[in-house]
Amino acid sequence: MATSNDLKNGMVLNLDGQLWAVVEFQHVKPGKGGAFVRSKLKNVLSGKVVDRTFNAGVPVEVATVDKRNMTYLYRDGDAWVFMDVTSYDQLPVANLVVGDASNYLLENQEVVLALNEGEPLYLEMPASVELTVEYTEPGLQGDRATGGSKPARVETGLEVSVPLFIKQGEKIKVDTRDGSYLGRAGS
Repeated sequence: MATSNDLKNGMVLNLDGQLWAVVEFQHVKPGKGGAFVRSKLKNVLSGKVVDRTFNAGVPVEVATVDKRNMTYLYRDGDAWVFMDVTSYDQLPVANLVVGDASNYLLENQEVVLALNEGEPLYLEMPASVELTVEYTEPGLQGDRATGGSKPARVETGLEVSVPLFIKQGEKIKVDTRDGSYLGRAGS
């Protein structure tokens, strides 16, 4: 057990039988009355974000979250199969848990999987991934780096807006937070 004074970003709380990750928090000490903690919490399973205020020093239940390095192996129907890099145990993970990370997952890619009592909660992806452009319209003579952009489909099926000079078959870096183009791979 911890108190509301111990809140930290990324901490997972068990409130009313549901798991909530602390997105942000702020300790407030008004001139009059008791201190309190204003927080923004994200439901680990549904992704719903709520604002919640705790009185200072109120006990809160911290959920144990086990973060493991996993390697994505293959897709099996509605499940994504991952392997623990230390124990070599294979673990199927539901589509709901993988969520938007599916746009960036390639076979044999390492990710961090958060588990609570053996139940997968969410995936932590690296900040950027390198993906190959599967299809994009060919560029025209005179296309420059400062010009416009065009859509490109990468190997995972994600559509990314890329500069006009990017060609089919090139590897590009993509930001896993918003799906934006970061540059050519290796640069």
